[in-house]
Amino acid sequence: MLHKLDKPFLFAFFAFFVLLTQAQGQMLLPLEQRNTITADWLVLDSETGELVPFVSNMHGEYNAVHQWLSIDASQPFAISFIGRKELCLFLNNRLIFRADSAANYTVDIKSFSTKVEPVDGKYLLTAWHPVSQPNISTIKNKTPGQGPQELHNKLPFSVRARDFVNQNAFILFVLLLGLMYGGLKTSFTSDFSSLYSFSSFFRRGSLEEGFFARPISSWSSVLFVVAFSLSFALLIAAIHTNVQHLFLFNRLFPVSEADITTKIVFYTLLIFVFILLKYLFLKVMGYIFGFDNLVPLQYSEFVRTILFLGMFLPVVMLLYLGLNQTMPDTVLLISNFAVLLLLGITTLRVFLTVNKKLPVLNLHLFSYLCATEVIPLAIMLKLIVFSF
Repeated sequence: MLHKLDKPFLFAFFAFFVLLTQAQGQMLLPLEQRNTITADWLVLDSETGELVPFVSNMHGEYNAVHQWLSIDASQPFAISFIGRKELCLFLNNRLIFRADSAANYTVDIKSFSTKVEPVDGKYLLTAWHPVSQPNISTIKNKTPGQGPQELHNKLPFSVRARDFVNQNAFILFVLLLGLMYGGLKTSFTSDFSSLYSFSSFFRRGSLEEGFFARPISSWSSVLFVVAFSLSFALLIAAIHTNVQHLFLFNRLFPVSEADITTKIVFYTLLIFVFILLKYLFLKVMGYIFGFDNLVPLQYSEFVRTILFLGMFLPVVMLLYLGLNQTMPDTVLLISNFAVLLLLGITTLRVFLTVNKKLPVLNLHLFSYLCATEVIPLAIMLKLIVFSF
């Protein structure tokens, strides 16, 4: 008799656990709560002048999204969201909020509803950003008296919501990156040891030997650059997706926030092409400034430094995957600092290497290095680290 009762009980327990797991990422509200944010967002059709349902694949170019709200004055109505700098919220076309920086925000909608008149008993909430589409997936109801940590402590089985739905993509790409480096070490042992050796990195004559004599001239060198591009792309996608929700190069290649895989592949391709085009850029600038003889040395040092320092980027990604849920601010600081060190040390090494051949104090040479190294460095730091 006991065994007959065990199966229904276990089935009910399993079904409860599955339902509880699927509730990750959703804000728990009291059953009687009627003031809620829904997924029924709208955009203004420019042809008809009417509000139509928002479809992410069709309406990616809209900078304003809308939602009709029914607000009960007897109940609280607070929403929380991750807001990019200059994000604005309007209630019936009246400005109620403007973000002065990228951060987590909470806005009490009910307090503003008393200052505007409803339209047919409803209020139109508008989220607008001057540059890109607002990240509406982060706009959720905030339960009164419960912060994220308190909610986490009260949930059984310690189920905790993730900030984004596709974290598995980062894990899979990190595993792929480990396999790539392992395969490169096995297949190209001499190149791997010369590239990732501390003694070779600090030795002056290593740029004239083997792998560095002609960078990006063999399949092994191309594969090393692909591995670096993937590791760097993972870090950029992690910073700009989970923490800041920024759409880097969104105008060039708009992608949805949930499609992390597309972002990582695009960033990898972009970084790889940038490294290849760097040589052509140096050749053009070298011809203009009259420093053609410095281009091979400069480019070899650039490639050697970024590939060597790129070895530490997977470690930062492991910290990100392990600690981002509990210490997101610290992880963001470490990630941005890693990018800053990678780009800054690379530029410094190029300056020091070129200085051994020609004095950098020469104004003409210094101007050349500023045009080829410092200005690109400033642009990349602005796009990656200081873009909020």
